[in-house]
Formats: sequence, structure tokens, C-alpha cells
Amino acid sequence: MSKRTRRKLLLISGGATLSLTLALMFVHFGDRLPVHFSAHPAFALSADRGSVADVVDRVLPSVVNIASTRKVEPSKSPFFDHPMFRDYFRRRSPRMQRGLGSGVIVSSDGVIITNNHVVAKADKIRVTLWDKREFSAKVVGTDPKSDLAVLKLKGAKNLRSIVLGDSDRLRLGDAVLAVGNPFGVGQTVTLGIVSAKGRANIGIVDYEDFIQTDAAINPGNSGGALVSMRGELIGINTAILSRSGGYQGIGFAIPTNMVKPIMKSLLSGGKVLRGWLGVVIQDLTHELAKAMKLPPGKGVLVSDVDPRGPAKKAGLRRGDLLLKVNGKEVNTTGRLRNLVASAGAAATVRLELQRDGKRRSLSVKLASLPGNLGGRGPAQVAPTESQGLGLAPLSPKVRERYKISRRVRQGVVVTQVAPGSVGDRAGLQPGDVILEVNRVKIGSVSRFSQLFAAARGQVLLLVYRRGVSQYLLIHK
Repeated sequence: MSKRTRRKLLLISGGATLSLTLALMFVHFGDRLPVHFSAHPAFALSADRGSVADVVDRVLPSVVNIASTRKVEPSKSPFFDHPMFRDYFRRRSPRMQRGLGSGVIVSSDGVIITNNHVVAKADKIRVTLWDKREFSAKVVGTDPKSDLAVLKLKGAKNLRSIVLGDSDRLRLGDAVLAVGNPFGVGQTVTLGIVSAKGRANIGIVDYEDFIQTDAAINPGNSGGALVSMRGELIGINTAILSRSGGYQGIGFAIPTNMVKPIMKSLLSGGKVLRGWLGVVIQDLTHELAKAMKLPPGKGVLVSDVDPRGPAKKAGLRRGDLLLKVNGKEVNTTGRLRNLVASAGAAATVRLELQRDGKRRSLSVKLASLPGNLGGRGPAQVAPTESQGLGLAPLSPKVRERYKISRRVRQGVVVTQVAPGSVGDRAGLQPGDVILEVNRVKIGSVSRFSQLFAAARGQVLLLVYRRGVSQYLLIHK
């Protein structure tokens, strides 16, 4: 069970599939729960100057409602072929599933950006403008890894498009507006602030760099606009974090600086070609920084370099600390991954890094992201050490048992981890290959035991697991 499940937090997409049941729930809770009205402080400060209303006047015509329909085939069953039921099931026709969401006009000829999940697998898409005009739309391209999609309205012209802003200029506490079509009730504007930036590892999509806001976002707001007080689009509303399934003050939007290159790729070729550096990276914790004598809180640690990748050709090494990509600071793996991916395949990026206490700069020509590596065999018990680890030499038999790549030429294999041991607390698993102890390469169980026994306090391990390497700390 995941950590998110244990906390009983529900991540839901902003798109809505409306039903009679949902409508009844809305009415039911509306009747029973008391309703209190109070002025929003930010709104009260801005209303006298009319700035909020002026922003709404500018952006509302650029936000649209999206209604999608898709055909859902009846569920299959072995009983379908039984003579008693065959005629009945043959008469059952596919049902139509309807969904509602939002979108944003980004060009006057009807190009719209929205969420992928709003239009995924849709057979028909209808878009309603703020002035009630309706258009049919076709999907230009989708990118499920970022949950973005680009649509084109048929026969549209002279539409009012929104201005795309620079999401990097946002500061925590900046006022923002969320515009969309929550629950299908019609265009709605809510006010809030930027609560956080760079939210990653949420688990919604593969590539995450979300803006977090407390502006109310509900089902149906997906694909709608997050707007700055300058009237510029700075995010596409995507999801909420909730225990109940409804808005609870934590919403997420994809920043425009992530949207722009993806939208450009989809418009030019219908797909996204992301850049690939060819490194395994991990966040630099305070303990890792101390163990490796690196500056805390800065950069992302390179724990492995793919021998086939661009990083290897450019001279990157294991243990390098990546500080900047094209002049932009990187302090998290999510930030680094997004900057490299958004640069695109075949792009050349400038990396700033620290190696052996010295600052360096490298130019790397990126490649296209290849398929994943991996593979691990079942556990096998071996003699245990006092630290709670069962270890074995990297023999042909052990290599075959755990499906260890031939490119791993030295190290010792973890075959058992005692529950509650220091190895267990550090996150070691059966099938891991320990390559280094405190930056010293090892090739035998006896060498591991010697170095481990000589270490004091904490031990820095370099571990190969499922095709990649990473650093782990053991506290003795």
C-alpha cells in the first residue's frame, strides 16, 4: 500500500463525468450543510480598484467548456456465448459516456490547450465559447505523460486568445484566478494565491512541475486557466488533492513554461520528442551531502551514467553534482528531469556542475528518450552478517538468478535483508548489487565486511538495482 493510500488522501483529476447520482448528491449536501458567506481578503483589497473584474473581462472569452462523448462497449463475460443468453447480449448496444471539462484558446484561429484526460478516447468533442457559440473540435495531439492535449476548432476564426505568461516569474503569495466550468454549472471564476511551486513526485503523471494554489478547483475545471493578475495564462488547472473527492484547498496546475514546448511539439508533429541525458539522478539530502562532502541544499547528484547516452559522451561522471541547466538552477530531480525533457531531442544544453570541489561547465547534445531498463530475480538466502545482510559474490549463478546486467562487472549481491536491521532501514533489497563502500570499489564479500567494519557512524553505499545505480546511507 502506498504512502498516499495510507494517509487516505485522494488525488483526483479535474475532469468530470456527470451523472444523475452526482447531481442528487450536490442537491442533497447543499440542503443539509450550512452555507456561510464572507469576503475573500485578496478580493476585498482588489475590488475597489476593479482590477479583478478587469482581469476577468479580459480572460473569460478565452476560456471554453469542452463536452466529450465516447462509446463504451458492454462488458464481456463467458456467459455471452451461452445459448440461453446469446440473443439477449447481442441486443445490448454500446452506451455513450459523457464528460465535461475546460480549455483555453491560445490562437485566434481556434487552437485550444486542455488536459489529456478531458478528451482521452473521445469519439466526439463539442466546444462551447463564452458567448454560447458551439464548435466541433478535433484532437491535434495528446501527451499523456504531462496530461496535456491540443485541439483545433473547425471553422473558427477571429477568436480572442489568451496571452501566455512566464510562469517562472510567479512568486509565492501572488494572487491568481482559476477559470473553468466546475461540475458543468457554467463558467466560473475563483480567486486564490500561489501556495507553492515546483511540486513534483505527486504521482499524477510522469512529468510533474506543478503550481499549487488554493484557488477553488473542482471536477470540470480540468484544462481551464490559471491566470495572473496581469491577465496572462500561467497554468493549466489539472488536479486536486482531497480526502473527500471535492475541493479542500490544494489544487495543481501545469505551468505555462512547461506547456509551451509541449504545445509547440504537438502542433508541429502531433507528438512530443523529449530530451534524454542518459544519467541516473537522485536528490541530495543533507546526510548525503555531508557524507560526500558536497554543499547541502544545492544541485542534483549523478549516481550513474548510461554508457550509451549523451552524458557519457560529454564527459559526465558518477558523483558529479549538477547545479544548472541552461542557466536555470536545479535543486530537485523533478526540476532537472523536466528541464532536460522540455529542451527536446537533439537540443544542446549547457550544464554547470561541481566535481571534486571545482565548478565545471559542459555542453551536451541530447538524444531521444529510449525504453526503460530493468529486471530482478527472486530472493535467495545466504549466510548473514552482523549488519543483517546476506551477501554473495557476483558469480554466474547469482547473476543469472537475479538477472543482473553484464555491464555490472564487480560488487557483491544482497541475498537477504533482516527485518529491522540497518540494511533494511537504509532501503536495501535482495538482488541489489553493492558496488562501493565509502567511495571504494569492492569485489568480494570479505572486502565489503572489512570496509564496513572500519567505517564509523554512517556508511555510504553505491548500489545497483534494476538497471540503475543510486547512493544509499547506512547508519551503524
